[in-house]
Amino acid sequence: MAETNNSILLPDEVIMQKIYFIRNQKVMLDRDLAELYGVETKRLKEQVKRNMERFPKHYMFELTIEEATVSRSQIATLKRGDNIKYLPLAFTEQGVMMLANVLKSKRAIEVSIKIIDVFILLRETLSNHTDLRLEIEYIKKKVSNHDKNIELVFQYLDELLEKKENKKERPQIGFKLPKKK
Repeated sequence: MAETNNSILLPDEVIMQKIYFIRNQKVMLDRDLAELYGVETKRLKEQVKRNMERFPKHYMFELTIEEATVSRSQIATLKRGDNIKYLPLAFTEQGVMMLANVLKSKRAIEVSIKIIDVFILLRETLSNHTDLRLEIEYIKKKVSNHDKNIELVFQYLDELLEKKENKKERPQIGFKLPKKK
């Protein structure tokens, strides 16, 4: 199996750049997968439609128009003013593996294994840094409290400056001598 991974020259960074976070899931879009598998997006979608029973909602979903527009602006696949004819499909990690079974080419299998390895690497990286994430959250809370306190100090300073500027003359207290004429 190790030989299968080595036979394809596809850096992890290339795959990582094609993984998006949509609907709280790490997914890859049909056009990126088609490019990696070496097939046309149209052909990839045809195979998916022929095998829909293999792709439940947690394996694959169609993007909304808003999501497609955002992804299009990030990747810039269409010229400005062009419309999106077909909404892209987003595949989860399991959906990517199922695509290899549907496409049945040696390249699709090798690329899928490589993509799954990258997904696993991402998951391990996130789980290994849980303590770091917790500490960052603690620092965020602390900093947000500092922001509130600093804002309060400035508010008090503004009030003091306002009182100083609007100082009223107060009558002098104490014994007063009558003025001589």
